[in-house]
Amino acid sequence: MSETVSVGVIGVGSMGRHHARVYNELPGVQLVGVADADRERARTVAEQFETRMLPQSALLGAVDAVSVAVPTRHHASVAREAVAAGVDVQVEKPFVVDPAEGRNLLVAADEADVVLGVGHVERYNPAITALEGVLAEVDPLAVAARRQGPPVDRDDSASVVFDLMIHDIDVVLSMTDATLTDVSATGVPERSHAVAQLAFENGLVATLTASRISQERIRDLAVTAEECYVDVDYMDQSVEIHRHSLPEYIQTNGDVRFRHESVIERPTVENGEPLKNELSAFVEAVRENEPPRTTGRDGLRAVEVATQVEAALDPAREPTPEVTRP
Repeated sequence: MSETVSVGVIGVGSMGRHHARVYNELPGVQLVGVADADRERARTVAEQFETRMLPQSALLGAVDAVSVAVPTRHHASVAREAVAAGVDVQVEKPFVVDPAEGRNLLVAADEADVVLGVGHVERYNPAITALEGVLAEVDPLAVAARRQGPPVDRDDSASVVFDLMIHDIDVVLSMTDATLTDVSATGVPERSHAVAQLAFENGLVATLTASRISQERIRDLAVTAEECYVDVDYMDQSVEIHRHSLPEYIQTNGDVRFRHESVIERPTVENGEPLKNELSAFVEAVRENEPPRTTGRDGLRAVEVATQVEAALDPAREPTPEVTRP
C-alpha cells in the first residue's frame, strides 16, 4: 500500500452511511469525516464510525477524495464544488438529473485533472465480473433484465427508470460499443412499473423491466448468444451457462418421444460485497490517478439513455440529444 488515501462522505442517508462504513473498513483508507444537511444524522454516523462531522467546505479541504451520496437533484452542484476544490469524486448513481450538467462536470473534471467516478454498483457484483469473462468469448444477441420488488426504505422520489432500471441500462451499455438506434418503452401510471426496449446498430436488443409494485424481489439478467444462454442472479451472485445440446427423437416400446437434454455450466463466482468492490476500485484509481472502472462518462451515457426511456414513456416530452459514445 503506497499511501493512505483520506476520504469523506457527503450525504449519509441510507446509501451514504454504507459508503462511510465501507471506507472505515478498507485498508489504506482514512475516513476523515462526513457531512450532511441533517446535522443530527451526520453526528450519529460520525459517532458510529469514530470520525468527525464537518461542514461540507471543511471536509473538502481535508480529504483526497469524497463520495457524493446526496439526493440526485444535488449531485451536480456538490460534485462541482468538490472538483473545484481539486478533490477526486465518486458520485452515487444516477450521475445527474440533467445530461447537460453531466457534460459540464466531465469538462470541469478533465480541466482540474481529478478522478470522477459514478457508483454503478452492479458492475462490481461478482456475478457481472464472471459474466464479462463469458461475454469475452461470445457475441450477445439479446439481453433481458428484471429489477423489481417492493419499495426499499429510501427516497423514492426518483422515477423507477432512474432509481432501478438505470442499473441495467449501465450494464447493457457496458456490453457493447455499438450505437443505440432505437428506444421504446411502456409503463403504468405513476411510473412505478416500466418496460423498455433498446436496439443497437449491431443488432443487439435489450428488454429491461423495472418495478416497485411487484411483491417478489427479483434482480436478474439473461443473455442470449448463438453459442449459449446465460442466466445471472444478482442477489445470489450466481451464473449459469446453458450450452447447446443435440435434440433427438427416441423410441421406447413403440412410442416416439422427443428428448433435449440441457448442458449447464456453473462457473465459479468470487464472493464479495459489490459496494466494497466499487469503493476499493475507486480508491485505487485515486491512488494511481487513473480513470475508475465506472467513469463519469459511463454515468452520463446511462443518464442519457434513461432520459430517452422517460421520453418514450411520455411522448409529449421533447426529444433528447444523441447518446454519448463510449
